[in-house]
Amino acid sequence: MSIVLERFEAKAGWPVLREGWASRFSPGDLELLDTAVDFAVRWHADQVRPAGEPYVEHLLEVVRVLVETLGIVDVDVLRAAVLHDVVEDTACSPEAVRIGFGDRVAELVEWVTKPEPAEGQSPAEAREAYLSRLQSAPTDALVVKLADRLSNVQRLDSHPRPDKRGSYYRETARTIVPLAQGHPWFRQWYASWLETFAHLADGAPHR
Repeated sequence: MSIVLERFEAKAGWPVLREGWASRFSPGDLELLDTAVDFAVRWHADQVRPAGEPYVEHLLEVVRVLVETLGIVDVDVLRAAVLHDVVEDTACSPEAVRIGFGDRVAELVEWVTKPEPAEGQSPAEAREAYLSRLQSAPTDALVVKLADRLSNVQRLDSHPRPDKRGSYYRETARTIVPLAQGHPWFRQWYASWLETFAHLADGAPHR
């Protein structure tokens, strides 16, 4: 039987998601999320994802996963999800996140932010060190990372670089899938994902 992989989209934007989640959150919590979304949109500006979609769609997909599959309503975790790439992929500083959103949000964002290579360290070594460090991440940071990678790989065949499809599949299978084992929903989703994209395991094109 073929696997139907559950995918998450956010093309409709934050106002539609916000309206759909109005019964899940207090008005005050929705306003806190509004502020985080506005902050992320300002910093990511006109950035796009590799397949060309606006960057904010990725951020909102991550939040959708956490809210709609794990039932997370912890606003700090959700704000960290919205802001998870703002330090890594824009000129925003960690201190700006801390000032704007508090210590806990800033610490969660730090956990999922890949640092610049240290002196004498190659980009590949820095990436491996970052991925290895995730093994000791607190649960709240880990679920943000699992949802982040889910958004990144759920449509992996649409990535414009065929070589990246294979390498990203193998990296995810090696480093991210093991992190999902303690989280039943993520464990099942990534198992389905591994099967759906198994043709990428050896870098072969999809036939």
